[in-house]
Order: sequence, then structure tokens, then C-alpha cells
Amino acid sequence: MKLTVVGLGPGAGRDLTGRAYDAIQAADLVVGYTAYIDLIREAFPDKEMQSTGMKKEVDRCRMAVEAAVNGKNVAVVCSGDSGVYGMAGLIYEVAQEYPPIDIEVVPGITAACGGAAVLGAPLTHDFAVISLSDLLTPWEKIEKRLAAAAEADFVICLYNPRSHSRRDYLQRACDILLAHKSADTVCGYVQNIGREGERAVTCTLKALRDNEEVDMFTTVFVGNSQTSLIGGKMVTPRGYLQREN
Repeated sequence: MKLTVVGLGPGAGRDLTGRAYDAIQAADLVVGYTAYIDLIREAFPDKEMQSTGMKKEVDRCRMAVEAAVNGKNVAVVCSGDSGVYGMAGLIYEVAQEYPPIDIEVVPGITAACGGAAVLGAPLTHDFAVISLSDLLTPWEKIEKRLAAAAEADFVICLYNPRSHSRRDYLQRACDILLAHKSADTVCGYVQNIGREGERAVTCTLKALRDNEEVDMFTTVFVGNSQTSLIGGKMVTPRGYLQREN
């Protein structure tokens, strides 16, 4: 009776780790969100797979835990990292209601790391990751987190920056950040990280505020006061060279 929560990485292809591959290969049943199951089905054609749609996270986790309780080796797959906005926490919560099972969390490359590598090196110093989705977190709390991170001069990585129902959330977030950061702050965003159509853009915070290209498949990076462009790449210094001067 084992359940493994597996991070697929941002593209579920080249960035799938060896440990994640082995966990899926060892599973009797693979459970996940429909879109993520579709990403790996071709790579694991002989695996039994079950999926649920969006907003069915609790049902999905119950399905997986119940299968594990009944003796199957189950892998629950998540995009990116299984513990960063993934299913790992929910699996532990749901599993409390059932007989004990062995739970293992297999990490993956989260969008912050995957997107940062495409842009250059924006996360070399302290940074904060904030989701702009208010489905599970009140917008008032998101506003406080944005303001605090901006005032503390963190590099900020934004997940879920915009959707069809949240068209102005990135603009509203940028307005909060502009109260504490320069309009010329170096920013960047990456669309479709690790997938077909991957695209990276650098810009200023002011330009980001008025951007209409960012969508739900985009990860946004807002630099700190020291972030700059070096050879067209977004770079935040750690301070090694400054220490020598």
C-alpha cells in the first residue's frame, strides 16, 4: 500500500526527472488531472490511468488514496513540483481519513525554476512565489503578500497571473508592486515552459502592467532593485562580485 506524489516538471517531457520516471514506471495506477495524464500517456502506454477534470482535486486524491488502501501502488502526478501548488499537501490531508498508507513525495522542477532558466538567472537571490489565483485564497490576502514582498525588495515570481475570469489581476498586482518598486524594474515572463510554443520576454514593470499577452500558461518574474539585463538575459546578482569591491 504505497502512494507516491510525483512532480512532472513544467513540460512533462525533457524536465521529467529520473526519480519521477521510476516512480511512474513502478506504479500499478497513475492518477492525475486530465491535461497532465494526457501529457504522459504516450510515454507510459501500458499504465492504467485515471483522471478527473479541473476543480476535482479532492475527488482525485480520494480516488488515489482508496486505491492505495486497497493494495495498489499508486502514483499521483502533478505539473511542476508536487509540493508547490501541487497535490502533496492535499494527499496528506485526505489520507488522515483512511487506514495508514506509505506516502512518498517525489519533487519536480517547478515553473519558477523552469522559467528562470529560460530567462537567465533572475532567482539567484531571495525571492517570493505568489499565486494570483483567488479561487482558494482571498484577494485581500494576496494583496498583502504582494505589498510585503515588494516592500522587502524580493524578486517575485507570479503563478496564475491571468485567466479568462481574472483578466485584470496582473494589472492590479502590478499597481501594488509599483507602490514599492521602480517602474523601470526589470521583469520577464515565460509562456508554455518546457512545451511547444515556449516563449520568453523581458520588459519593465510599467510595460508588464499594460501587457495583454500574459495568460494562464505564463509564469511572471519581477526583479528586485539590483536585477538587470546582461546580454538580454534577466540576472539578479547574489553579491559575490560586490563583496570583492
